[in-house]
Amino acid sequence: MDTAWAVRWVRAAADAVAEHRAELVDLDRAIGDGDHGENMDRGFTAVREKLDDEFTGPGAVLKMVAMTLMSKVGGAAGPLYGTAFLRAATSLGDDDASAEAVAAMLAAARDGVVSRGKAEVGDATMVDAWTPAVDAAVQAASSGASPADVLTAAADAAQTGAESTDALQARKGRASYLGERSIGHRDPGAVSTVLLLRAAASAASAGAESAAGADGDGDAAESRG
Repeated sequence: MDTAWAVRWVRAAADAVAEHRAELVDLDRAIGDGDHGENMDRGFTAVREKLDDEFTGPGAVLKMVAMTLMSKVGGAAGPLYGTAFLRAATSLGDDDASAEAVAAMLAAARDGVVSRGKAEVGDATMVDAWTPAVDAAVQAASSGASPADVLTAAADAAQTGAESTDALQARKGRASYLGERSIGHRDPGAVSTVLLLRAAASAASAGAESAAGADGDGDAAESRG
């Protein structure tokens, strides 16, 4: 869970947002102004262009993401995700991350979203995806799971949390203007949260597989020697 992982995460996140741009647009159009997909795609396209820069550690990568999203993404998503990534960057720092550090990073990101958006679980926002993700990550880390498995647990819980917003009445943001008519619609921010956490998990798993392969090659070379 080093700089290379953070770069893989952000690149995978940009790919996922681009792939699901139309889905995010449609979800947001049903309860908002329909710009979530376009804004997220614009922001992560700008982020992708900066991934060839030199970074001092994973925290530096996430700080770059935060600053870029805040400057490039309109609507609520820019400030919310910008704050999330900034808090995550501060929590993670520039050292390789343990499972416990990953869980703490996710908690810091979630707390940033809550602080910025003033939402809580049950409001039908991205907090309904972030909070179960954090809870699952903390539990996995305390059980001795690897960083990759911590992120997978977080992404799975975020998916369940996002699905739970279908039955909720929105109490924050533009969707809250619809009152009971917002029930039956999945929150687009919760869905994009799942995309980002899935990307983090896949980037971690890819790094673990690469490291295992390298260890295997080394063991094979040693046995031949």
